[in-house]
Amino acid sequence: MPDTEEEIRELLTHSRTIAIVGLSDKPERDSYEVARYLQQQGYRIVPVNPMVKEVLGETSYPSVEAIPAALAIDIVDIFRKSEDVPPIVEAALSRNPKAVWMQLGVENEAAAQNARTHHRLVVQNRCIMIEHRRLHIPAVPPRR
Repeated sequence: MPDTEEEIRELLTHSRTIAIVGLSDKPERDSYEVARYLQQQGYRIVPVNPMVKEVLGETSYPSVEAIPAALAIDIVDIFRKSEDVPPIVEAALSRNPKAVWMQLGVENEAAAQNARTHHRLVVQNRCIMIEHRRLHIPAVPPRR
């Protein structure tokens, strides 16, 4: 059961920090384009990729578990193969995010159900950048 447009609007309006699992440091990759867009909209991005040290000026972590506990994550956005999603969602749940977001082409119903059982919003097979633009979400106010 997909989350409603209003839930997505609320999520994107009230979130500030997005961990992006599978974020590439290559500008031609979709994950990089999406992360750059989210940064431009005022979100803090947290790269998760064991193959890179830094992306878009942010430290990259090898896994969701490696993100410092002091850093609150609102959304875990996943750019990985659908079959790779369950352990990522399991790790994400320990971070207590508002939502788990699976990008275009990424769906895993078992992982989605796990997240819903833990009372998290779940978005599957949608691009967070496209949804942000489509719903005309205002930019995040600057951090103080």
